Amino acid sequence: MTKPIQITETVLRDAHQSILATRMRTEQMLPIARKLDDIGYWSLEMWGGATFDACIRFLKEDPWQRLKTLRKAIPNTRLQMLLRGQNLVGYRHYADDVVERFVELACDNGIDVFRIFDALNDVRNLETAIRTVKRKGKHAEGAICFTTSPVHTLDTFVEMGRALEAMGCDTIAVKDMAGLITPPQVFELVGALKKAVSLPIHLHSHCTSGVAVGSYMKAVDAGVDIVDTSISSISMGTGQPATESIVAALQGTPHDTGLNLGKLAEIAEYFAGVYSELRDWESGLKGADARMLIYQVPGGMLSNMESQLREQGASDRYEQVLKEVPRVRADLGYIPLVTPTSQIVGTQAVMNVLAGERYKLLSRETEDIVRGMYGQTPAPVDGKLAKRVLKDEQPVTCRPADLIPPELEKHRRDIGDLAESDEDLVTYAIFPQIAKPFFEIRHDPEALKKAIALQQTQKKPSAKGGEWAEPVRKKGNPSDGGDYTVTVNGQTYHVTVAEGHEGAVTVQNIKPAATPAPAPVAAPAPAPSGAGKPVEAPMGGNIYKVACKLGDSVQVGDVVMVLEAMKMEVEVTCAHSGTVQSINAAVGEAVAPGQTLLTIG
Repeated sequence: MTKPIQITETVLRDAHQSILATRMRTEQMLPIARKLDDIGYWSLEMWGGATFDACIRFLKEDPWQRLKTLRKAIPNTRLQMLLRGQNLVGYRHYADDVVERFVELACDNGIDVFRIFDALNDVRNLETAIRTVKRKGKHAEGAICFTTSPVHTLDTFVEMGRALEAMGCDTIAVKDMAGLITPPQVFELVGALKKAVSLPIHLHSHCTSGVAVGSYMKAVDAGVDIVDTSISSISMGTGQPATESIVAALQGTPHDTGLNLGKLAEIAEYFAGVYSELRDWESGLKGADARMLIYQVPGGMLSNMESQLREQGASDRYEQVLKEVPRVRADLGYIPLVTPTSQIVGTQAVMNVLAGERYKLLSRETEDIVRGMYGQTPAPVDGKLAKRVLKDEQPVTCRPADLIPPELEKHRRDIGDLAESDEDLVTYAIFPQIAKPFFEIRHDPEALKKAIALQQTQKKPSAKGGEWAEPVRKKGNPSDGGDYTVTVNGQTYHVTVAEGHEGAVTVQNIKPAATPAPAPVAAPAPAPSGAGKPVEAPMGGNIYKVACKLGDSVQVGDVVMVLEAMKMEVEVTCAHSGTVQSINAAVGEAVAPGQTLLTIG
């Protein structure tokens, strides 16, 4: 039976997200847009996932404007986005009114296909997004996050496929975010889904573990309809299989894609130039890392853990953390490792190793997994961990979003005239801390230039190459140039940023600090003499919230500060009761492990 395989091209989204830290700009996409539109792809994935966040945070671009611009430049091909269910493109659950409005605006501005997934595979968290996509007459692709564990079986995935079909999905995606699925597994799963549902099956994988190309070919044998690939110049490694390779492998067979290798070569040549421009951001993973098949750690999560450990001065404990990841995952009910659960599990594993005691420190996000605030875990949470977090409370068993009141009007009041459209409003609702500063400078070309230039100076290559380290301190206003203190791999540098010709910003000088810092933050400060017993930072990070004031009476276990460490929130609690006699750190301040945050007498 002749059945051409359809191709979704990921170069405009997941490929550069996975390989180039999501740093491709809209202006780098536009020159090749017409040729991409002429290829005949089933769809072009170009929005969602981390691209929304990265546009604002790093590139100082409006993600909605990117969508509008590419829609105009690519009129004939389906545009596809990745949507994290009730998390949208963020890291927590949002109220239904935010989800509905976001999806409506995405439809209105040009998205045709929505790949919708939930990190726990809890289909209740997909309901609102799928319903809204269908109401708008667009294509809903329900995704099954593939993973392996004692509780994930062929039957559980097939059952989810049936549920997605019943919810009105138009296609079903097997989303293998960690590159885990082997040829025998994909042959069995795709074959079972083809028998159980009447919808086309779409396969997404990564080459991190080295098995993806073989799995794609076996999926074709099993009847898969669509596969995700990326143009060869930005492919493989932590990304998808190369488009040309899959096209060539199927040429002359009943599954011939019909795509033209000559035209694809022109696109590959163009993106080779883009890759060269963005090489400073390339993934540190070269070739394949078969440890993925054991630890199930996505490539981006591996590099994130490496960076976290360097920030804490504990790079030598990487192997310990790697082995702790599957233990934490099991304790949390064998949750799949995909945004945001991959970050939650990875960070908790780092905290367990650094603290020398499992769950001595808990991120707020880990606690919310236990509380049921992300949905139903595939298996019950470890009993001891559940008791530690819940105490006498009961976990949430309803759809978590049912507990979230409408949010949009509150956000509308908060942001006021800075939101010039409903698109701005939902951007602020999802990312309030980064959206507001962006809105304040977006119409000021000089401020934008300086903000972009500052982002470019905020990462320097490590001595080993590949991974990069974030600075943790700076002096001066980012929009004014000035002097910055940047710490990379324990070495502190002074960076001078100056205004150059016609308002451009240049890095004028980079030199090592007089005394190299052993850690990326200031040395611990001793408790003031006679000020009582110190409460110390359990790890390095930034003060996110001060939950007490001078003179407050506090009890053992009370939360006195919240630390933002490794992209998660960590509560700092009292080890003894008394009165707050001094507060030694302010919101936004970087602190080192062991630094005195406050004293209690």
